[in-house]
Amino acid sequence: MSAPPLLALHGIFKRFGAVQALQDVELEIRAGQVVALVGDNGAGKSTLVKVIAGVAPADAGMIEWDGRPVHITRPHDARNMGIAAVYQDLALCDNLDVVGNLFLGREIHRAGVLDEVEMERVTLELLDTLAIRMPGVRRPVASLSGGQRQTVAISRSLLGAPRLVLLDEPTASLGIEQTSQVLDMVDQLRERGLGVLLVSHNMGDVKAVADWVAVLRLGRNNGFFDVTSTSHEQIISSITGATDNAVTRRQTHGWELEL
Repeated sequence: MSAPPLLALHGIFKRFGAVQALQDVELEIRAGQVVALVGDNGAGKSTLVKVIAGVAPADAGMIEWDGRPVHITRPHDARNMGIAAVYQDLALCDNLDVVGNLFLGREIHRAGVLDEVEMERVTLELLDTLAIRMPGVRRPVASLSGGQRQTVAISRSLLGAPRLVLLDEPTASLGIEQTSQVLDMVDQLRERGLGVLLVSHNMGDVKAVADWVAVLRLGRNNGFFDVTSTSHEQIISSITGATDNAVTRRQTHGWELEL
């Protein structure tokens, strides 16, 4: 009997006022697996990430962690379970160095004083484990490239030893070399046995690192594909609605009947 998914979502609904952002969404992520979450603007990708991270709790539906039902109603719940999220704005402090950003809010103290030596040691060890090249951990983050800033944000999320990492558009606005650095890091997370949910608009990135692709359209599931056996065109068709699932197509055209 196979192990249950690390995270499983069943029938997730989320509404913001009159807008139904998510409707009956299903998703599974297993340990050591990268699942790409794709869809057009307004498809509900960022909302689903916020539901999982506890920032915007679901209105209805079930969330399972290691096969057991759980309630995620605030970010603290997600962190305690082992879920870490890295959002598009990164939330880095430009005036602090790499070490200061990694340990911001979770500083190590010894005898009531910041233990800078230990924090630097842990930072160097973590970056080395992930094979991350950094010009110096005592340089202000403001002086780093976009790709290096992104890797700092992802590295910070790993300090709490999470089992699932949520990455919201990690390669947006990055150049080719910087994007390659971030994708290498995603590979490293998978090799360490972590589950990864990768939100992306870039199909090249998706094909490069993802194992599965989950498509959202108009707040609903519109396909779950094995990357190795699915063509680029099939995924794009699902994103644009050329291959809407039957329920979505009927509701979009007002064909759903009340029984």
